[in-house]
Amino acid sequence: MSITDPIDAPVPAVPASDAHLLPGVSLEDVQANEELSLYIASADRVMGAMGYTEHGFRHANLVAKISYQVLARLGFPERDAVLACVAGYLHDVGNALARDTHGQTGAILTYQALRESVPGADLMPIMAAIANHEETEGTAVSAISAAVILADKSDVHRSRVRKSGQIAFDIHDRVNHAVEQSFLRVDSDARTVSLELTIDTQISQVMEYFEIFLGRMQMCRHAAECLDARFRLVINGAELA
Repeated sequence: MSITDPIDAPVPAVPASDAHLLPGVSLEDVQANEELSLYIASADRVMGAMGYTEHGFRHANLVAKISYQVLARLGFPERDAVLACVAGYLHDVGNALARDTHGQTGAILTYQALRESVPGADLMPIMAAIANHEETEGTAVSAISAAVILADKSDVHRSRVRKSGQIAFDIHDRVNHAVEQSFLRVDSDARTVSLELTIDTQISQVMEYFEIFLGRMQMCRHAAECLDARFRLVINGAELA
């Protein structure tokens, strides 16, 4: 089974019989939280000022939904999938303050915003996933964390490049702009998680992708292993990892 149309795919409703398994928070809860919405909007402005690609509501919603689907399709409990969804939505809020150590900063901001409404048993794994999603200072510490890592690192696409981006001079803008299609495919039978990219090599050579994203791909490999799965990187139809 594969993830189809990950941007628009809704998080499925959970049967009432499974309600006791769910955490005290949902994607809808955090989307409606004005404080957290302020953090996400502020994070995107800060990243824009620093010259980074889009890190706003588009990225947050996409990572949330893919995080959910990764765990759901690999057979993990519904509760874990929902927690991954929430952590995926909030993983970049720390960028509202600074890029460096934004995972840890984001975990603290999330704690401050949710500590009165979310049980600690649910809040702690969300915070741990947020704090460990960057390859420079984190690792997959749980299935929830692994799902967020895979979802976040799979969002490489030209739609993230800002209009002011200088693709001829900035390698990150150039590589993202070169990616025409990005698709994270989960095969529940083979237990593989495949990042499938279509790259316009007239804009950026495949080697440039590895130049800036090798650490991320290594992190994805470890994250997939945490889920008892194998990570595959497929670029222009050829499997590279």
